[in-house]
Amino acid sequence: MQVILSKDFDFEAAQALPSFPEGHKCRRIHGHSFKLTVAVRGEVDPSRGILYDHAKISEAVIPLIEQLDHSYLNDIEGLQNPTIENMAGWFWKKLQDKLPGLYEITVQETARTRCIYRGE
Repeated sequence: MQVILSKDFDFEAAQALPSFPEGHKCRRIHGHSFKLTVAVRGEVDPSRGILYDHAKISEAVIPLIEQLDHSYLNDIEGLQNPTIENMAGWFWKKLQDKLPGLYEITVQETARTRCIYRGE
């Protein structure tokens, strides 16, 4: 049986988007309560009835959340222009070798705004 298993994480961070035009509100320093969803895909082990122990996802993700939480994202290597698109790619690069079957990264910055990346 093929399934997609996902787990949510939250962090607070500040950012400025230097690629936005002068005068755009997002070019100024501002913050968000981000939500990260990490999804893995694969076959359920019939003897255990699971794809992954959720703790395995947490073990890979929590060090990254701790790095970003209450930080200025622009100061993080690889996030000098921390759009949610770039953040999704950054998380993918950091997690792809640690989470076999990594399927999807979703970075949500507001209740209505998110980016979904599938490593393509």
